[in-house]
Amino acid sequence: MARSRWNARKNARRLLAAETGTATKDAPRQVALVYPSPYRAAMSSLGYQSIYRALNALPGVAADRAVLPDRVDDDEPLLTLERECPVTDYSVIGFSVAYELEIAGVIRCLELAGLPALAAERGPDAPLVIAGGPLTFSNPAPLGPFVDVVVLGEAEETLLELLAVADEHGDRRQAVAAALVGRPGFFVPVHDGDTVPPIAAAPDSLLPARSQILTPNTELRSMFLTEVARGCSRGCGYCVMRRSTNRGMRVVPAEEVLAGIPDHARRVGLVGAAVTDHPRIRQIIRTIVDDGRQVGISSLRADRLDGELVGLLVRGGYRTLTVAADGASQRLRDAVERRITERHLLAAAELARAHRLQTLKLYVMVGLPGETDADLDELVLLVRELVRIQPRVALGVAPFVAKRRTPLCAAPYAGTRVLSARLDRLRTGLAGAAQVRPTSARWAWVEYALAQGGAEAGLAVLDAVRSGATFRAYRRAFEARTQMTPE
Repeated sequence: MARSRWNARKNARRLLAAETGTATKDAPRQVALVYPSPYRAAMSSLGYQSIYRALNALPGVAADRAVLPDRVDDDEPLLTLERECPVTDYSVIGFSVAYELEIAGVIRCLELAGLPALAAERGPDAPLVIAGGPLTFSNPAPLGPFVDVVVLGEAEETLLELLAVADEHGDRRQAVAAALVGRPGFFVPVHDGDTVPPIAAAPDSLLPARSQILTPNTELRSMFLTEVARGCSRGCGYCVMRRSTNRGMRVVPAEEVLAGIPDHARRVGLVGAAVTDHPRIRQIIRTIVDDGRQVGISSLRADRLDGELVGLLVRGGYRTLTVAADGASQRLRDAVERRITERHLLAAAELARAHRLQTLKLYVMVGLPGETDADLDELVLLVRELVRIQPRVALGVAPFVAKRRTPLCAAPYAGTRVLSARLDRLRTGLAGAAQVRPTSARWAWVEYALAQGGAEAGLAVLDAVRSGATFRAYRRAFEARTQMTPE
């Protein structure tokens, strides 16, 4: 145990030494912010960083980070990075959960911390365990068995409300949970069951979210992240962040975006569900690249691209132009209200060639409701036409997973056998023409089972983790708990 603890501390010191912007603060209220994936993913999360920034800006509050180790060792304790303390030394432990498959990471982190994974098995003096993050915009019910409270949606205000309630009740987990029952923006599983209340929206005055820490040890390599808008003005039927979510798209003024970028940030990532829909996006990017910085954008819409915008992106370091078609055919794109047409995608290929970009990457979903082989064949013809314009095309293919709080929430999963056959059809049709890079249909089924499930789905994850966390373990656990099968 002593050697494992030394290894954990040595790794924490190595990571901290490479950071800029680390918050080290002594305060009466200390919160452990836990990310249920490894450090590289954690520090690429703008939401996680922005909550860390916001808490450390509060008088009397200090937030320290802990992340799931790259390799989980049952003898290695879960320590915070800043203080090298066990997370159980903190009276409040907060998880930021991005998507369904990270629920397994929540369970692993709790067990590494020496806490029972199930909230019902923790004593009254155990830390208050809360969760928030992007997952709460759709369906956090499977988190219910493991946490005391879920902060729903945009947490900038509601998290502060929770801490005030925790102060009032001396951090007693059961009293805090009881006091939050029925308050807007909070899900209290022991009271609410599988019924998740409406999500919260932060006031526009608290936008934008921004990075606090820069580090090379991350997926985005020392990139400073800042929102340019929150939400979306579009109505894509599969998307949690569509125009009906939290007052739709809220644009951050260009001057405010630019003023928040620190001088030392040489790489800037512009974040939002629809970044290129910002009315002054070209001015923002031009200012960044004129200052000699690189730029990245979280979402490029093919119908917003033109020579000026792509030229600015190339000046900002772009080598690959990435756009999404989503539906395999125009019929499917129309059905899900995706306003992208074949004309837009062909124009993107022309722009990629004109600006000498190395690759055009196209994202598409398979398994949408009503999809047939003819839709896949139409996609093959389109991609072959794209290749004639821009020779290097990569096709990123993801199975469609229906999410709650969307118009397509009730759509079934196509099934792993059907999806495997359709992926094979794409590979055959595009052999020698374009790379086909699919995500796993089996793990997408696990995501679907959690996206649609309640507490029993969360308990299935616990069973699977304890049985080795293989796909076979997940399949058996979900069949036993929910009678769901991947076929």
